[in-house]
Parts: sequence; structure tokens; C-alpha cells
Amino acid sequence: MKTSVAIIGAGPSGLLLGQLLQQAGIDNVILEKQSPDYVLGRIRAGVLEQGMVKLMREAGVADRLDREGLIHEGIELIYQGKRTRIDLKGISGESVVVYGQTEVTRDLMAARAKSGAPIFYQAQDVALHQVDGAQPYVTFSHAGQAMRLECDYIAGCDGFHGVSRSAIPAERLTHFERVYPFGWLGLLCDTPPVSEELIYAQHERGFVLCSQRSPTRSRYYLQVPLSDKVEEWSDERFWAELKRRLPQEVASRLVTGPSLEKSIAPLRSYVVEPMQYGRLFLVGDAAHIVPPTGAKGLNLAASDVNTLYRILLKVYREGRTDLLTRYSTIALRRIWKAERFSWFMTNLLHEFPEANPFDQRMQQTEYDYFTSSAAGLETLAENYVGLAYDEVC
Repeated sequence: MKTSVAIIGAGPSGLLLGQLLQQAGIDNVILEKQSPDYVLGRIRAGVLEQGMVKLMREAGVADRLDREGLIHEGIELIYQGKRTRIDLKGISGESVVVYGQTEVTRDLMAARAKSGAPIFYQAQDVALHQVDGAQPYVTFSHAGQAMRLECDYIAGCDGFHGVSRSAIPAERLTHFERVYPFGWLGLLCDTPPVSEELIYAQHERGFVLCSQRSPTRSRYYLQVPLSDKVEEWSDERFWAELKRRLPQEVASRLVTGPSLEKSIAPLRSYVVEPMQYGRLFLVGDAAHIVPPTGAKGLNLAASDVNTLYRILLKVYREGRTDLLTRYSTIALRRIWKAERFSWFMTNLLHEFPEANPFDQRMQQTEYDYFTSSAAGLETLAENYVGLAYDEVC
């Protein structure tokens, strides 16, 4: 079997890249280790930057997003009970859209099925070969049959634990990592959100995020120690702790209900450089992880997709193979800025076990400056709605 681009991973980044390439007449094959139901079962964030929304529209998969997505023109920050609304639209001219990653994936899956382009779910023993040569190929097994996929290029969209990054010689890579000493306990429920806009709250007992998926479905997060287990957190305990960490006027509006899903996710910042080796290009979580405080994970993957797609478009339409070596450089410029913002928001709003009185006072001063200065507010808004994509030319 032969194709132009082999895409490893059928999460949002792999599916979005495949859809864009397919629309441009560049054939591609997607390989995914898991089943469609497993992929759709992943509960992830749902705050989309305008850059990603525009990319979804360009890919022809934004009908439901435009119809059902919730436009948010601001967010609320709370520090030691002090509430500050950040007017994203008024300050930056842009807004964000709340639309769950599950729904993004569902729309992209439907588009893939409609196009008839090949996708192999439950592909086992995926291995990448000769990625630094002129004719790379991928081997895998599907439904008990050994397969070989020859291609021009490989896009590794298979996440942090996928096979793509491990196909690059270890001595060629530099890893940058910051592991945080806490995690987020998330609860999904069918209750109306406590607020029309997202609330990010600092509290001496730990950080809180009040988020949503729709007018009737809410997602809440609590900062918890890494030693905590989901089984230790009953719904009753979760709701009681959430109310304890929110200002009374917010907690009094909270509508509680049975959880649909509960999980604990550790927080880390991670980047690998470079993001390419030969004809293999890493996309999304295969190359970088951000703590979710800045709402950048899915959006960073989309910006990687945008960069790689623009390069491949020029390669196949204009013969611009010189651009291939620039993928990592272009992508990393935006990635490190998003890493900085996510790191900043995490440090601004979380309780750190090792923090001393100086650290605590500096955190308070950071909050005061960024929420009372015009320049600080502009920085917050500009970064939250998403920096512009770099041009490929």
C-alpha cells in the first residue's frame, strides 16, 4: 500500500491534518492503535482559540461547532477571594469558543468516514522504518494481517506515549520538562454551569477551575496531591470541597449532581527538540505537553497541524521541499510562548507545597500587577485567546 502522508494517531490532530490534506488532494492514510469508541471516550479540554476555529472551518468540519459552540468573550480570575473579569474580546478583539474535544473528534471522524479516505483503527505493532531516508515506510498489523505502508512523509500524531517520538534516535533529541507537585481532579456532570464564563480560582486549599461543555453540562477541577486516588473522592466530598474553595456568592449558585466521569491528571510541562527527523514530523502531544491551566493543549496541536499542512501544501503544489527543514523551528516559536503562558498561569493560581512567604508574596504581587495594569491585562488576554499562527513562506 502506498500514500503521500502516513499519519500515526487518530486523535484530533491526526484527523484534522488528514482532513486538510484530503481536501487539498494530498492522499493520506491514518493508523490508530485504539478503537473509535476508545478515542471518543477520552475526556479532554474544550476551549478553542480562534486560530483553531478558523482551521476547522477551512477543513470543512465546523458546521456543528459554529452552531453549538459557546462563544466566550471573557474569563474570571479569583485570587484570595478577589474577583477580576478579563474582558478578552474588549482587550484583544478576539474571543474563545467552548466546544468539547470529544465533539471536535466526533466531527472529524464523521468527515473522515464521509470522505472514504483510509483509516485503520486497532492497528497493532505499528513501527516506523527508514524515516531518515528517501522512502520511509510503516509496518503494522490489522485484523490479523501484516501490512506495509509506503509513503513520502510521516506525521507522528500519536501522543506522548506513542511510537513516533521513539523512532528518532535518542541522541538527536533534547528534552525539557517541569513536573508539578500536584494534579487536577476533574468531574464531569450534567448540571448547568455555575457561571456563563470560565472561572479560574486560587485558594489556600488549592486551585479550582469551573468550566463547561454546554449550557447543561459542566466540568469542574480541583487541585489535589499526586498521592490522591479517584476512589477516595466521592461525589459528595468533591462538591463539598469545591464549595469550600469558591467565594460564597459563587458557591451558592452551584448546582450539584452525580458525576458522569471522574479522573486525576498529573500536571507537567514538556517539550522535545527538534520536532522532526528526516521525513518524520512530530505533532501535538508527541512533541509537547502543557499544564491545562492555560487552555493550550489542543490548540497547540492545531497550530502544529497548521504549520505542517502549509508546508506540505507548498511541497506538493510548488515543489518547495526547502521548507521541510523549517517545520520544527516555526512550530517551536509558538510552542515555547504557549508553554510560558501555561507555566505562568499554573504558578499564578496554584498552591505549591514548598512555597515560602516570599514566594507567596510574589504570587500575590504577580496577580495584582497583571489584573490592575493595562499592559498586564493585554498580555493575559492576548495569550489566552491565542497568538497568531506564524506564516509559512
